[in-house]
Amino acid sequence: MCLAVPGKILEIHEEHATRMATIDFDGIRKDICLAYLPEAEVGDYAIVHVGFAISRVDEAAALETLAMFKDLGILEEELGVEPGPDGER
Repeated sequence: MCLAVPGKILEIHEEHATRMATIDFDGIRKDICLAYLPEAEVGDYAIVHVGFAISRVDEAAALETLAMFKDLGILEEELGVEPGPDGER
């Protein structure tokens, strides 16, 4: 599958002249490109697809979606993270 996943912007920085963010997806942190979301700010929730933030979303909707992905067991799969032997991320 290849779904868009919501996450919280923790930090914004530049990398190779590109605006990037560290985004938290329920404990999984990834560096994500903000080129398509220049108005994003620290603390915002963003929908991320294949490494790009594509839209902002309100916190309630983001948390509901993250909980659903986690309950379905697809959050790690969508983010390309292999759980450890005891289920840790």
